[in-house]
Amino acid sequence: MLVRYTEWILKWRYLVIALSLVVVVVIGRGAPNLMPFSNDYRVFFSKDNPQLNAFEHLQNTYTKDDNVLFVISPKNGDVFTPQTLSAVQAITEEAWQIPHSIRVDSVTNFQHTYAREDDLIVNDLVTEPLSMGTDELSYAKKVALKEPMLAKRLISADAAHTGVNITIQLPGIDQMKENPETVAYARKMLADAKVKYPDIEFRLAGMSMMNNAFPEASMADGKTLIPIAFGVITVVLLLLLKGFSGTAATLILVIFAIVIGMGAGGYTGIKLTPPSASAPIIILTIAIAGAVHLLVTMLQEIHKGMSKHDAIVESMRVNFMPIFLTSITTALGFLSLNSSDAPPFADLGNISTFGVVGAFILTVSFLPAIMYILPINARHFVSGTGVMDKLGDFVVKKRNTLLISLSVAVLVLIAMIPLNDLNDVFVNYFDESIEFRRDTDFTTNNLTGTYTIAYSLDSGEKEGVSRPDFLAQVEKFSRWYEQQDEAIHISTITDTFKRLNKNMHGDDESYYKLPESRELGAQYLLLYEMSLPYGLDLNNQIDVAKQSTKVNVVLKTISSNEILALEQRANNWMKLNTPDLVTDGASPSIMFAHIGKRNIISMLSGTTAALILISLILVIALKSVKYGLISLVPNLFPAGVAFGIWGLIVGEVGLALSVVTAMTLGIVVDDTIHFISKYIRAREEQGLDSQQAVRYAYKNVGVALWVTSAVLIAGFMILAQSSFELNAGMGLMTSIIIAIALLLDFLLLPPILMAIDSDKKIKA
Repeated sequence: MLVRYTEWILKWRYLVIALSLVVVVVIGRGAPNLMPFSNDYRVFFSKDNPQLNAFEHLQNTYTKDDNVLFVISPKNGDVFTPQTLSAVQAITEEAWQIPHSIRVDSVTNFQHTYAREDDLIVNDLVTEPLSMGTDELSYAKKVALKEPMLAKRLISADAAHTGVNITIQLPGIDQMKENPETVAYARKMLADAKVKYPDIEFRLAGMSMMNNAFPEASMADGKTLIPIAFGVITVVLLLLLKGFSGTAATLILVIFAIVIGMGAGGYTGIKLTPPSASAPIIILTIAIAGAVHLLVTMLQEIHKGMSKHDAIVESMRVNFMPIFLTSITTALGFLSLNSSDAPPFADLGNISTFGVVGAFILTVSFLPAIMYILPINARHFVSGTGVMDKLGDFVVKKRNTLLISLSVAVLVLIAMIPLNDLNDVFVNYFDESIEFRRDTDFTTNNLTGTYTIAYSLDSGEKEGVSRPDFLAQVEKFSRWYEQQDEAIHISTITDTFKRLNKNMHGDDESYYKLPESRELGAQYLLLYEMSLPYGLDLNNQIDVAKQSTKVNVVLKTISSNEILALEQRANNWMKLNTPDLVTDGASPSIMFAHIGKRNIISMLSGTTAALILISLILVIALKSVKYGLISLVPNLFPAGVAFGIWGLIVGEVGLALSVVTAMTLGIVVDDTIHFISKYIRAREEQGLDSQQAVRYAYKNVGVALWVTSAVLIAGFMILAQSSFELNAGMGLMTSIIIAIALLLDFLLLPPILMAIDSDKKIKA
């Protein structure tokens, strides 16, 4: 059947090539639909994610938290000089012009309150900085450093750094346009400020900047990593295949597979995100495996003296089924990513699956056809069978030692898996080559934290935020958070109430406490709000009905586990001390802290389902329950060993690594299937005993396994160079797993086969 099919392909080779081109063009027309590139961190969370829903509710209740933060650091180390404050004031005023800005906060426009006889005066803390004297500067500095709304938020404790915070509210009509134009305007302001104020250092941070960093990192990878991947793999193929024809045909096949994967993804409504944007490199890498097996066998047969026609037919005969099985199992592994709680990884899995299926079809149709047309010179092809013969002899001779020692080593390393801690630092998704990461690290170290947790505390009735009993509970909760080591700054409406109460009692410090009656608190609040300028109202702290208030906690940069532990600690404290206010915290920090854990749990079902299906396929395809189950050993162990090594060296597992096991489950099957299929062929067709069959497998497939693994490792190691940590971590771990899989297929699988089959022979 396969022989007739291959001969048909070779007979109608030009028609096959033409049809392949037509299919690629038609499917590739869907690729533009992958755009626009999503630049919102919310894409990492499914619509039913409880942390996302809690955060969206918070955003809809109060002023949104998306922001751009100008970090201003005078080189003389003192913010409170006329020149620096003048710069801060100028940037504050211009920041209102940033597209989609709805609020601007800084030390200069902070609404300072004080008493003048019986009047409450509300005014900017700094009005005319260039005319301020020493006493006025000292007073402004004293107020800023003492004011809870400013200290460790917009002014550092040593007054060496300050910030201008711009709250951004995107319309959500054109995502590709809105956030980039916000960032572009902010960067123009930054560039202008650097020229205008050479004695001051400026940086940009904030969630809007992070959103923009996602597409920028992916586009940078696309411009560098994909060309590098093509270059490296071209060199590897030229060195290993020793010929231009095979290399050129393989690269054409790979490009076609990428076009099919991206085009099919576009037709199904997928939008590009940083993880899914890495699909071309993954397809490029995986698509080569089948082609290499086909080409190596063909070249080996031609090298032995067989005609090109017969060599292609023979290569298809012995490799079609292993390539088919590898493609099916790889596709199942990628499809299992649909169980991920992070949609971008499901998109990555689906695009890669389309590419894998396309690559298989092209490998068994387009590749034989074009190789029959292209000139082939196998005289210089070095089969490498001599090295494989020696390796086969070594493994047969040391089979018992290898079986025991490697089994023990594998089990010991798997036992190291618990050394890994769940940890996701979303700012660290970008490496230090990204400006956003450098500026954010500086901001965290010198001004304020990037991580936050916000709580919406409900009084239970309209206008209830002025109730003394409610405010007392809010104050109690806020003071508890101030005592936590993880907290840097607490923003709470109770500080405003206390300040107003002091102001309305002649600025008497003894009255810096909450109002004693609801009516008094409501009057203070009304008087204060009426005095506030446009854009600086209290909607960022109190809802429209004045029923709820937001307590915002700025945190140090801590691990996911520490955030989850703090969240649980706060929840437990509220249940014991403020039972009427119990509510869950919400923020991007909370969302990212939960996603890794949720994703691992959700991926367990997908990985299990893929494992069961792959096991059934192998049992059926190999026509043996025994060999089907044996094949699982070198397929399951690599991931376990890799995570054990990771636990010893790194010790942290985040969102990216939570999908690697499922993703690589099908990839590592490639070597196992090809080795076992050759082993079984030797046993059944030639009647060889187990030791001779192992030597046969090494000789006939060992080189192809080495070549495909080298290409796979090279491809994923290039992905590991990504400036986006999710892609880099995934690429590095996948490379490690593939390397371990090759090692186990070469050194552990054969001893297992010989131990199971002993010296029994199968008659031909």
